[in-house]
Amino acid sequence: MSSVPAVATAFAPASVGNVAIGFDILGFSVNALGDRATVRRTAERGVRIKAINGVVADLPLAAEKNTAGRALLAMSEMLNPDFGFELTLEKGIPLSSGLGGSAASAVAAVVAANALLAKPCSQLELLKFAMQGEAVASGSMHVDNIAPSLYGGLVLTVGIDHPRVKQIPVPPAVRAVVVHPHMFLSTRAARAILKSSVEMKDFVWQTANLAGFISGCYTNDLDMIRESFEDVVIEPQRAALIPGFSEARRAAVSAGALGCSISGAGPTMFAWCLESHALAVREALVIEFAHHGLETDHWITTIEPQGARLV
Repeated sequence: MSSVPAVATAFAPASVGNVAIGFDILGFSVNALGDRATVRRTAERGVRIKAINGVVADLPLAAEKNTAGRALLAMSEMLNPDFGFELTLEKGIPLSSGLGGSAASAVAAVVAANALLAKPCSQLELLKFAMQGEAVASGSMHVDNIAPSLYGGLVLTVGIDHPRVKQIPVPPAVRAVVVHPHMFLSTRAARAILKSSVEMKDFVWQTANLAGFISGCYTNDLDMIRESFEDVVIEPQRAALIPGFSEARRAAVSAGALGCSISGAGPTMFAWCLESHALAVREALVIEFAHHGLETDHWITTIEPQGARLV
């Protein structure tokens, strides 16, 4: 036990969920921002949240009501260590931004706590613990933010009870433009408006787009990615929740984006483009949100296959 540290800090990146055509199964990491968790081993068993600071501070300190706390509780309940966890969170991801803030907190917490174990858990085990935490925020377990935040890069996850995780190669020329308008949009509310059924023609169209998109990523076929980068199921239902969404999307595509859609449940939007178009695509999105009275934060980033890590 003497070789195991008493305290560890981990960084978990933000993420874009769904990636337009992969609702609840596809996501990519955004290393430009993220959450940090510091976990300290305590003599008293259980989970205690000491403090939360950063861009969001007014989150629950009760472990069972906090995404990171609930993830640590799941870990503690499963492993039953002879010590407890004390957690301090530093939030770098805005609340309800559609950038996987709840997922990043849960992932950072379990990665930090894992460093305190004499026998560390596998990534898949950590994924399952973090999923328990994500359910606190969204009301259901889904992995399109958890998996990319933990594994890094563009990630496909199939299954909930027995998830299978696959990193998908991203063409090296692609850049992600991410623009966060300063507005609040609840993940639960954005999920609540979704219809419970899909028409057959939309099911076929969406399935073809998902297959074409992944095929394009594996074969470095940017034209295939462009043609497949359209969500015909979820995006039309959520577009009205984001002021100026349709205009912003059209402007981004006109500026050279391969595709543009809602990041997770929104309100953040993202686009994929070539590096040569990235500045123009970002400007197009920022200007359209400004026309609707919304200031923005924005990033241009590569999509690197590096997820949560100790710092």
